[in-house]
This record gives sequence, C-alpha cells and structure tokens, in this order.
Amino acid sequence: MKTREIALLGESVLRQIAQPIDDATNFAVRELAQTMLLTLEDSGGVGLAAPQIFESKRLIIVASKPTKRYPYAPEMPATVMVNPEFTPLTDTIEKDWEGCLSIPSIRALVPRYSSIRVCYTDLDGQQLDVDFQDFVARVFQHEYDHLNGLVYLDRVENNQDIISEKMFLTLIAGELN
Repeated sequence: MKTREIALLGESVLRQIAQPIDDATNFAVRELAQTMLLTLEDSGGVGLAAPQIFESKRLIIVASKPTKRYPYAPEMPATVMVNPEFTPLTDTIEKDWEGCLSIPSIRALVPRYSSIRVCYTDLDGQQLDVDFQDFVARVFQHEYDHLNGLVYLDRVENNQDIISEKMFLTLIAGELN
C-alpha cells in the first residue's frame, strides 16, 4: 500500500458532495482508510478527507498531534470516521487559524463551533458518538466540509484574515517565545 497524491484547490473532486458509504466494514473501505492513514502520516497533516485523495466518499480521518504547523495541537489517536455527522453543543463560534493540505502555503482565520457532538461509523461497523472541543472540533469541521464540497476559504469572513504560511509560522514562533 502506498500514499496518494493530494488533490489541490481547483480539482473538481474538492467541490463535489461526497457519496455515502454503504458498508463501513467492506474491504475496499478499509483499504481506502489505510491509504488515507499513510498519506496523512506522510503529509504531516492532522486530518484528511477522502475527496482530498480523489475519492468522493464520506470518509475522514482526524489525527490531532503537535506538529511544526500546529505546535499546540492535543495528542489523539488517528480516528477513521465513516459517514460522519455533527451537531453543535454550544452556540459559541471561535475564529482560529487553519491551513489545508489541498491549499498549500496559505492560512486563514476561520469561524467554527468550539464544541460539537460527532456521530460516525467505525471500520468495524460500530455507530459511535463522541464530543470534540476546540482544536479537535475545528479539525473535524474542516474535514467534514470537504465531504460537502467546501474548503476552509469558503468560510473566511474577511479576506484580510488570509495570510501566507511563512507569515503564519513567524506569528506562531513569536507566540512560542
């Protein structure tokens, strides 16, 4: 099994509504999840949606961990979610920085719910509910948007909230000192 190319902004697959998966335990779904896990690990990202590797399926991975791009990210095991849905647990919406493997070299302040409940099916066919807060809730909502043909730039409220990755790294380096 090997990694896959990441779809870049402009690829039509990123603007399509992804198709539901009928059987989360299917071998092809497991194989897709494994390919996504390898691709995500290779990319250094904290989340990945199937459309980002040219598969218009409702499957995402959330894998929060501290990285150069996200030094404050909490640690969590990579979680594969089939046909995920979510509901906000609060009306609180917060703006924070996001980037995307499909949109390299750009960062933006994006408003997201700070606390959500996620319902999904795992690769064993189990229906699960889990609550996410703050950074992990943000990552989930970012990946969920990919399943609905959206990218994070669609949610930006003001174009002045968009900066280069280089400027972002300079900004967070100042926060770390």
